[in-house]
Amino acid sequence: MDDTLYGSRDERGDWKPTKLLKYPPVFIWPAKPIAFLKWFFGYPGYLLPWNVLYAAIATLLWLYATPSMETMKTLAPGWVAYLLLRNAILVFLFFGLFHLRLYVQKQQGTSFKYNGKWPSTNNSAFLFGNQTVDNVIWTFASAVPLWTAFEVLTLSAFANGIIPYLDFRQHPIYCAVIMLLIPAFRDLHFYLVHRLIHWPPLYHRVHKLHHNNVNPGPWSGLAMHPVEHLLYFSSVLIHWIVPSNPIHAVFHLTHLALAPAPGHVGFDKIVIGEDSAIDTHAYDHYLHHKFFECNYADGVIPLDKWFGTFHDGSREAEDRMNKRFMERAKNYAEKRARRSQASG
Repeated sequence: MDDTLYGSRDERGDWKPTKLLKYPPVFIWPAKPIAFLKWFFGYPGYLLPWNVLYAAIATLLWLYATPSMETMKTLAPGWVAYLLLRNAILVFLFFGLFHLRLYVQKQQGTSFKYNGKWPSTNNSAFLFGNQTVDNVIWTFASAVPLWTAFEVLTLSAFANGIIPYLDFRQHPIYCAVIMLLIPAFRDLHFYLVHRLIHWPPLYHRVHKLHHNNVNPGPWSGLAMHPVEHLLYFSSVLIHWIVPSNPIHAVFHLTHLALAPAPGHVGFDKIVIGEDSAIDTHAYDHYLHHKFFECNYADGVIPLDKWFGTFHDGSREAEDRMNKRFMERAKNYAEKRARRSQASG
């Protein structure tokens, strides 16, 4: 599949799609119901390809790989360790398949790869100087245990009646709506947390670890500081407030855990045949890793557009971003000058 039909490479060898990013037809007026339905049910869209996949995986986990509610009434090392191992295996397989195909076997070379270079193997910003090794360590040493901790506490709270429980069979429509809204709520929560950790004191102490991945790969997705993992996985706590079913929490956490892999994969498309490919939806977040202060959300709710931080991949968007940087630097310099004069 020829990537030049969908984009172009610059003099550095970096690839960018010709089609600019745009928001789905959700928060618009006048409303466009036909366009909305095409996006919601179509491909690529809200459900396909990724959200349906995460929901299917979560359903299988709940039905066949999660202890019974009776078992989870008591916090016991056995079932807690089982969930930890289950989650570690799932991450190893899911993230590993992306990495194996695209970065080990390099089955499509740099076709559709945003950054023309491969992950660093000699960079002091990473543990042992190796980006992939660093990312894998943070994933398994911090992300998987903290994800499991949130899952254990939430499912145990459901089992003990601490948080409101709804049966899917008694409230099928309500429960289906909650399932559909979880990715959108995730977008809102992610934006709020993401803006928080870009606050300079938190950025330098916490979020910078993730942003060392200027050229992200699939394992970069969960390579975060433990404080960031705590904030990131805290999204599931909405089910402690909003009446839900345990499968909602499992889906929510599965989405949180798996979505960063395609979101950081570093490729615009994964080629699966001579004339077919899967869209990764990774470009908006790749631009965030490239420019740092744009595209804080994942695109369902137009939060970046509302707050002036949206980058659609165009030169005009880059100029607007640079202008914003210059204005902020100027304001900062003026404040420092005023403080200096006052203290003098």
